[in-house]
Amino acid sequence: MLWMNPIVLEAKENGVAFQYIIREEMSNPVKSLHGGVTAAIADDCIGAMMFSLDEETFYTTINLVIDYFTPAFVGDTIIARSSMVRKGKQMVNAQCEIWNHNETRLIARATSNLLKTNLVKKTLQ
Repeated sequence: MLWMNPIVLEAKENGVAFQYIIREEMSNPVKSLHGGVTAAIADDCIGAMMFSLDEETFYTTINLVIDYFTPAFVGDTIIARSSMVRKGKQMVNAQCEIWNHNETRLIARATSNLLKTNLVKKTLQ
């Protein structure tokens, strides 16, 4: 997450929003945001949202599905917003939408299922 250098725009229970500036090393050969980096942004944004639940244990991603709609290019500012779709006893379904800077153009949408683990946060600090 630190490598992508997000700026926190919003952090609330069940959702976070981050801003990113697309750098050269985040791009593919045609200077658009690389699909793998897009996936990492979505996964990190959803993962950060999971900390808003203030639970004792970690959740781990068990799948991540991404639809790509339009490119973003080096120098562009993008916004990633995560939200919880459904929370069960052991699993969470969440999504992350990635938008252009003024949130008029959807770049990508990811959905993810996360599984509650037995790893306690306090023992890993």
